[in-house]
Amino acid sequence: MRASRKLIQRRKVRRLANVAREDSISYLVVGAQGNDQALTSTRVTKLNGGFTDSAFGDNKSRPIHRWVPWIAGFSSEFVRDIFSHYILAKKTGSVTVLDPFCGVGTTLVEGLLHGYNALGFEINPYAALAARAKMEAVAVSPSQFNSCIIKFQAYMEGRANGDALASPPTYFKSRIPFFGEHAEHKILRALRFIRAIRVPPIRDLFSLAFGSVMVSLSNYSYEPSLSSRPAVGKSTQEDAPVVETIMAKLQAMLSDIIWLRDEMNKFGRGPEGQVISDNFMKARQYIERESVDLVVTSPPYLNNYHYIRNTRPQLFWLGFVRRPRELKRLEVENFGKYWQTVRDMQPLALNFNHPQLQRLIDEIRSINVDRGTYGGSGWANYAVSYFNDTDKFCQVLSAVLKPKSYAVIVVGNSILQGIEIPIDNILSDLARRHNLATKNIHIVRQKRVGASIVSSSVRRGAKSTAKLYESAVVLYKN
Repeated sequence: MRASRKLIQRRKVRRLANVAREDSISYLVVGAQGNDQALTSTRVTKLNGGFTDSAFGDNKSRPIHRWVPWIAGFSSEFVRDIFSHYILAKKTGSVTVLDPFCGVGTTLVEGLLHGYNALGFEINPYAALAARAKMEAVAVSPSQFNSCIIKFQAYMEGRANGDALASPPTYFKSRIPFFGEHAEHKILRALRFIRAIRVPPIRDLFSLAFGSVMVSLSNYSYEPSLSSRPAVGKSTQEDAPVVETIMAKLQAMLSDIIWLRDEMNKFGRGPEGQVISDNFMKARQYIERESVDLVVTSPPYLNNYHYIRNTRPQLFWLGFVRRPRELKRLEVENFGKYWQTVRDMQPLALNFNHPQLQRLIDEIRSINVDRGTYGGSGWANYAVSYFNDTDKFCQVLSAVLKPKSYAVIVVGNSILQGIEIPIDNILSDLARRHNLATKNIHIVRQKRVGASIVSSSVRRGAKSTAKLYESAVVLYKN
């Protein structure tokens, strides 16, 4: 695999020096937390296909997976089902599993646990941190991590003695104070400790522990998008159990790391885990052509859930972005863009010929024209951007997949201005343009969680009766 030193963040699972020997200690451990034909040309019978429900929720109780709450993504059981269908006959050490939109790393973790090399792309720096920390975890010394946890607790419970605090992010703005006054003082003290940790993988674990709980300690809440507590009927909080909450997360992570190291011992030399903090469209800069055995992924849905804005607190407070223009760059480079980034542009055009999709876009553009940027024109631009990126994704996917290999892509249908858009069918058609055949389309969820994101009358249309579902599109490279 080729690698760019500037952008790539690579971790070979068993190469860190502190893996060598564990002392006899008492651990601080708690219990686990081509062809431009019609849309329907490749439509096949929609069945579950034996796959487990794809919802991420089950991960909340699974070791390693439970470290970060995440509204999107799929379950570890679903990934295991995919492996059993499409890697059964292959040797573990020679298999590379790719997730082009790896999020917090579900596919990657399961890949390592099965002995496969795991490769992920993730443009959101906070999500990339989560995936990278999980890849690094097997090489972290439990005794060293435990020692750092003990020092953190002592530091936070000790007297300040005039120690300088970390500074809050200068350009981070919120409608009400993000943290209560007493909570913020403890938050800044915790960040000072975290930033001083000299072992990068352990610093990543502490940063992730902080990032995963910080909203629960704030005056904001995920319901499911980021909102102030008063906006969802909750009172603000001047103080919060900062030390107790972060400590509980760190202890759960330690418990999981001990479990993970034991699980990975059966592979001897072990597989490799790699996270690339960049857009998958640039994959050819990082990996060889036809080097991937299986893809398991779920691109952002056409529902305008704003991953960048909803992780804005973590991005600013963990120092991934410092100014709004850095946030804007991430929004523009994100797969499918966002409605907010394209709604005011002149009408955008598809980069390929697809008559039925074009008719849907034209219909959306003609609705609510009196609403200006909030009417059909803005949503049509959003759909065009999304499918142009989908076509490019299929092109890059075909380039990196080995011949005779599969890609399983979980997508959800969408409803814009009351018009249903069958994402799975369109993805299938676009894939065929790039030498990827559709073997099947399985319905994996008949009712979608988070439907409120697209349920307003402006997006759905007052009379829309369409239902949101998720499907797994199984592609095959000849």
